[in-house]
Amino acid sequence: MKKLIVTVLAAALTLTACGSGSDSGSGGQTLRVGTLSDAPPNIYLKDGNYTGFDNELLKAIAAKQNLKLEFAATDFSALLGQVASGRYDIASSAIAQTDERKKTVDFSAAYDFETMSIQAKQGTPVTDEKGLAGKRVAVIQATVGDHWLTTTVPAAQAVRFPDYAAALTALKTGAVDAYILDQSIAEKNVTDNPDAKLVVVKSFVTDVPHGFAVKKGNTELLGKIDAGLKQVIADGTWLKLHQQFLPTAPVPAGFRG
Repeated sequence: MKKLIVTVLAAALTLTACGSGSDSGSGGQTLRVGTLSDAPPNIYLKDGNYTGFDNELLKAIAAKQNLKLEFAATDFSALLGQVASGRYDIASSAIAQTDERKKTVDFSAAYDFETMSIQAKQGTPVTDEKGLAGKRVAVIQATVGDHWLTTTVPAAQAVRFPDYAAALTALKTGAVDAYILDQSIAEKNVTDNPDAKLVVVKSFVTDVPHGFAVKKGNTELLGKIDAGLKQVIADGTWLKLHQQFLPTAPVPAGFRG
């Protein structure tokens, strides 16, 4: 598949720490995208390029709408607040659209849905969520996994991390007994860390949609993202990227073009 490329300008503008690359997503200015560097296959850094399903999808949307993007990594727990403050124009990070998060930012139309996994090491006694009771369980702070664990298994001890790499290290070293995270990332952890003997204990699909986040009230930029999303679904780009990065994840209805 030919890689979709959008011009990324890294130093064209002098930007303040909390200023906005563009108030409306138009005018030729660079839009700053807050993302993560360590959560493949959705969002990660490879050879100096921010890639993964979510970021490549956003690049394809931007190409359709003549938008320019500049990516930077941050902690997930800080991301939405940084969009709300104007530090970033867009958040791209497999963000589940929850009612609580909608109080802080506005979301695009859904571009995927949350599928979660329980991950552990081979030989674990954990076979499902019931087995998490009394265990130390890693979650990424303020994610759907964090919410799911605290509401579904209140007897588990949630150990919160700011990023995926730290949580994975904790699981690999035995500092935690299990890890709740996106299915696609959990599966890639198994593939990329054969010596760690990781397993996906159980996966489950939710009805929580993923969306790109923008500052509340930025209807022009949101409209461009939604229009571009319709275009990349219609021409098959969405499906190609999904097959490339998330081949084992279910394809929701309406996304086949």
